[in-house]
Amino acid sequence: MMPLCKTYYVNAETGRDSFDGLSEATAFASLRAVNRLTLQPGDRVRLACGSVFAGQYLHLTCCGSKDAPIVVSAYGDGPAPRIDADGQGIWYQDYGCPLDSPTHVYRGYVSSAVLLYDAAYVTVQDLEITNHSGAVLGESYSQPDKMERTGVAVVAKDKGTCRGITLRDLAIHDVNGNVYDKHMNNGGIYMTALSPVDEAATGPARFADVLVEGCYLYRVSRWGLAVGYTYAHAHFQGAALEEAPFLKYGHENVTIRDNYVKLAGGDGITVMYALRPRDMQKSGANVVFVDESVFPQTLAVVTTRAIPQGIQIRTGKYDETELTPDTFACIVQYPNAGGNIEDYRAFVEKAHAAGCKVAVAADILSLALLTPPGEWGADIVFGTTQRLGTPMFYGGPSAAYFATRDEYKRNMPGRIIGWSKDKYGKLCYRMALQTREQHIKREKATSNICTAQALLATMAGFYAVYHGPEGIRTIAGRIHSIAAFLEQEINKLGYRQMNAQYFDTLRFALPDNVSAQQVRTVALSKEVNLRYFKNGDVGMSIDETTDLAAVNVLLSIFGIAAGKDYTKAADIPESCTIAEAFRRQSAYLTHEVFNKYHTETEMMRYIKRLDRKDISLAHSMISLGSCTMKLNAAAEMLPLSRPEFMGMHPLVPEDQAEGYRELIHNLSEELKVITGFAGVSLQPNSGAAGEYAGLRVIRAYQESIGQGHRNKVLIPASAHGTNPASAVQAGFTTVTCACDEQGNVDMADLRAKAEENKDSLAALMITYPSTHGIFETEIVEICQIIHACGAQVYMDGANMNAQVGLTNPGFIGADVCHLNLHKTFASPHGGGGPGVGPICVAEHLVPFLPGHGLFGNAANEVAAAPFGSAGILPITYGYIRMMGAEGLARATQTAILNANYLAACFKDTYGIVYRGANGFVGHEMILECRKVHEETGISENDIAKRLMDYGYHAPTLSFPVHGTLMIEPTESESLAELDNFVHVMLAIWQEIQEVKNGEADKNDNVLVNAPHPEYEVVADTWEHSYTRQKAAYPIESVRDNKFWVNVARVDNTLGDRKLLPTCYGCFE
Repeated sequence: MMPLCKTYYVNAETGRDSFDGLSEATAFASLRAVNRLTLQPGDRVRLACGSVFAGQYLHLTCCGSKDAPIVVSAYGDGPAPRIDADGQGIWYQDYGCPLDSPTHVYRGYVSSAVLLYDAAYVTVQDLEITNHSGAVLGESYSQPDKMERTGVAVVAKDKGTCRGITLRDLAIHDVNGNVYDKHMNNGGIYMTALSPVDEAATGPARFADVLVEGCYLYRVSRWGLAVGYTYAHAHFQGAALEEAPFLKYGHENVTIRDNYVKLAGGDGITVMYALRPRDMQKSGANVVFVDESVFPQTLAVVTTRAIPQGIQIRTGKYDETELTPDTFACIVQYPNAGGNIEDYRAFVEKAHAAGCKVAVAADILSLALLTPPGEWGADIVFGTTQRLGTPMFYGGPSAAYFATRDEYKRNMPGRIIGWSKDKYGKLCYRMALQTREQHIKREKATSNICTAQALLATMAGFYAVYHGPEGIRTIAGRIHSIAAFLEQEINKLGYRQMNAQYFDTLRFALPDNVSAQQVRTVALSKEVNLRYFKNGDVGMSIDETTDLAAVNVLLSIFGIAAGKDYTKAADIPESCTIAEAFRRQSAYLTHEVFNKYHTETEMMRYIKRLDRKDISLAHSMISLGSCTMKLNAAAEMLPLSRPEFMGMHPLVPEDQAEGYRELIHNLSEELKVITGFAGVSLQPNSGAAGEYAGLRVIRAYQESIGQGHRNKVLIPASAHGTNPASAVQAGFTTVTCACDEQGNVDMADLRAKAEENKDSLAALMITYPSTHGIFETEIVEICQIIHACGAQVYMDGANMNAQVGLTNPGFIGADVCHLNLHKTFASPHGGGGPGVGPICVAEHLVPFLPGHGLFGNAANEVAAAPFGSAGILPITYGYIRMMGAEGLARATQTAILNANYLAACFKDTYGIVYRGANGFVGHEMILECRKVHEETGISENDIAKRLMDYGYHAPTLSFPVHGTLMIEPTESESLAELDNFVHVMLAIWQEIQEVKNGEADKNDNVLVNAPHPEYEVVADTWEHSYTRQKAAYPIESVRDNKFWVNVARVDNTLGDRKLLPTCYGCFE
């Protein structure tokens, strides 16, 4: 019989510890009352939202049961209840045996905000937890005499196996422990098995059935999340581990998922020693099956990505293949490359039964009519959105889409949008899970994606908004009707259409008296390109631009080739030949945004409303360091509206693209001169893609000279975060080289690392000027050291805006570099793309540049289109040709001058972290904010938020040095704009001084409350200690150019926990 369960309420505002706690009206006031309870299985402890339990802690030694766990959670509205331990909650930890090093402390006192000691079947969720140690910065807490501190500590000791611990949706931050004591409880979440008093009687201390999910851990030391430390560590030493220790001491069934860890003093997430490998893991499974009817360019790009990861690509017919145990994934296309709609349902079932995931490359427009892959079992669906209103541009740019099942969303590469609220509860969005992003995770990032195709995704989104579900369905239906009509009429001419089911693509077998060459001759005479299959079949694809005139031209081609009369079409009847089993029944684009704006007037007003929420270069300088946010001049953008550039297919015969090819050739020659190199590939679609391509070129070259064993890349700590991420993606391991106190590469460490790894060193990746904003004075010697080891030098071109016309990578001694056309060469950033990252290489690397099937060699192909985002190239070509050599050099000089002007203006207030050997910065600088935080509590984040009130986009935050701001003004900004920015930053400096001097409330001032949205400033009530004018119009220049942010400060924790679902286009 189940015991009678109780629910205890705790409210710091209205409760009293003298109450019984059994209702909201009789709630306890403190956690001390809870700690005195003897909780039983099924009991609940609920903390009131908005409560702050200062100097308190929650320590439980109770046990629930599998069917009736004890649950600690929140209730009510408002911010999550917060436990601020502030060094309280002290308990004694003793492993019971020395650790693996005499310097590692194994016993001592620990402060934990939440402690579960020999507890079982306990769930703790929906709380905010801190454990401060005063104003602790940097590594100053790494002292032997500092207290060990944790947010949550879970301990197993004298009850054998502790089961059923669940930690869910906890926001744990500012836990200032002691990184000096390596294995003690320090950090966000720490689970430890300590030596039992009588192991023979109780059994080994261990954990089982543990779940840690959805937790946010920020600014914690030493560990972010550590699960698995055990007193039995000695049994897990060495390379060869026996099964018996795992069975006896190993923690079992521990699941860690969907957690966010940022700024942890030690490892982010560690699962140590004793986690038993999951039974479902396939040892050595490294094969991806790719159906032979995917597009060849898809197969080529997949192959390029798979090779360095040790993944083997196996091709064949999906309905004939046998999925061997070493296969872990499958890729098919829908409709396939020939245009036929295949029924993959049985194959997907077979793949899932074999433990394989299935990814589907799908035509997004066809899904308006066809059953979407997710409904017949696909795990991942991907493809291009080019059909949604983006011109072909000779191959790009266009945005890809990538969709997956809900359970895999946190494994997706790149950025995801989170749904959050600001401090007043207003709905807002934020970039979620940024700890996966390369500049934070570096070599442990989920991808090397930096710039994507945001502008093109926006264009595709507007296309869907304007047309809505009915419009999209009408467009798709019209396309299919035309295809069905053509099938019917061309079959009458003696041809035989081969696709049993199709959406927009037809494939005709020819009559015996007609050859493919005859059809080609007639088609070219009418300026029509058809597809010619190797077996002699002829194909065509229909799109929304195919009109009645085009239909009659197609009919005439096939009629003339067959020597038969054809009936000229006067109209295209609506029809659908798609079998019922393939027809879509489910709704899509159901959110109201896709069902409101279907006239040009409504659409333009909607776009303008969105525009008013964004700050751009049209409003003020964007000082994002390492991003080079320069002007995109109107003259350079003119080619984008010309059909000669917009309407060209990437695979047209070369003689039909002579003008574009000439532009590409001329641009390539210009880039060779600018970089001092001998060869160029324009294929990579971002800077990070350029890094990847460059590393693949290096690997191919080294393999060709018998040096393919080289597998290490040396990367200075000052390098862009994409460098180590790209190196890992390209199959290398990374070795980090230190920087000295002035921000330069530590030459002694570089020499030592190079010498230590000389036989296996493949390359050095270095940024020049460095991300620290300085020119490395030893850059030529650095290149020489690397070459002496037989390795190559990769120069990251992200900061080429400080090189062009003054020096170049080839002159310095590098072997390969990439360029960011969206930085140095003035193509639009687009809010995150289109990015273009061409690579330039020295003579010996030219034969290994990315190929393409169109050129007859797909080796190292990194993009589906032969020239990548060719539509962007006229912009860069126009920029270079209009600027000329003198203008490009002048732009570089001006960019450096502007940066040094700002550095001079800020040197006596904020201060500059790094300067070069000559006392100057490069084209950007790192502004020191750590001392400000130490003295006033005002963080770099507060300064960045306050800048928004003044009408400026925040600079780059806490990269590459935590606690700082990185500023890059570019050459585009006038002296007047620079002076206004200086005026603003110094006004903020004065606001900081007001806090420091006690003139402004430390907890209620314009900085910690920034930004101030309009709805807050004009509200009926104003409860701040400063005026509305100080919040919104702090200086006169703001009145002339006010930008209102749309929301107040955002709840980051909520945004990371609540990822935006988009199933069928519905956001609810």
